[in-house]
Amino acid sequence: MRISKQKHRKAERIELVRLKREQREQTLCFSSRPFVLCGLPVRQLPKGQLLYERRNGHFVLQVTGHPDYGVPFGQDRMVPIFLATLAVQQQSRTIRFRSASEMLETFGMNKGGKEYRRLVAAFERTFGATIFFGTDTLTSKAKIVHRARFNFFSEARVWYNRANEDCVLGERYENVIVLSDEFFEEVTAHPIPTDLEAVKLLSSAPAVLDLFVWLSYRCFTAGAKERIPIFGPFGLVQQLGAVEYGRLRKFREKLQQWLSAIRRVWPECPAKLDGDGMYLWVDHATAIQPVVPSVAE
Repeated sequence: MRISKQKHRKAERIELVRLKREQREQTLCFSSRPFVLCGLPVRQLPKGQLLYERRNGHFVLQVTGHPDYGVPFGQDRMVPIFLATLAVQQQSRTIRFRSASEMLETFGMNKGGKEYRRLVAAFERTFGATIFFGTDTLTSKAKIVHRARFNFFSEARVWYNRANEDCVLGERYENVIVLSDEFFEEVTAHPIPTDLEAVKLLSSAPAVLDLFVWLSYRCFTAGAKERIPIFGPFGLVQQLGAVEYGRLRKFREKLQQWLSAIRRVWPECPAKLDGDGMYLWVDHATAIQPVVPSVAE
């Protein structure tokens, strides 16, 4: 049976992820805590809908989109990862990169005019979004609500060379993004490391990527075997940025598919559904080997 070039390349990339983990040579990128605990939309929201909300236990994420650009969705989630990675590397609110196609290359995404225009649109949606992140806590006497509000950027200058997206235009045209104080402080205070090669591989499947990043974090912090509800007000379905499913069985099927995709890049992942598909079991495990890897340049 003949294997297509695309499948062959994917198999090679899966093997690279496994090999780097085994050899403890993983390269890191970083995620921001709010978007690990609660995912951005996987698909574009209906026209005119500018408010999006997700919950993870007592944690609440609300995203308000700009009227002209809408709410970030899909592969837009790569922009916060890219910015968080540069912020951790450069340890500065003002982050710089030579060409916008550098981001496409960093995360193994296709390069070209069409992809570049998508990237510009992703930056616009991200720049225009307002984030509310906090907790709802019930005590015996009252409900305590804590919220933090922030934007990703306070200023951005991203150049687009129409003749050649790969061309570096020179220092005068350097891409500069000034992160908001709140986003920079959150990222540098709570950077969540993620396997860059795995992120590259899963970047075209946002729902799988969200689950992988969350499981990497959740399994690392688990002290022992734990059971997480899938449905209900505190269920996994309320946390992920996946589309709404009319039938519970359909969501369970998708969740099983996502777990299978994750095990291809992380065979030791302990997460599994219970017999009736109502709970997800997790246990302590490390997707990032406990050795300081090199950081993406």
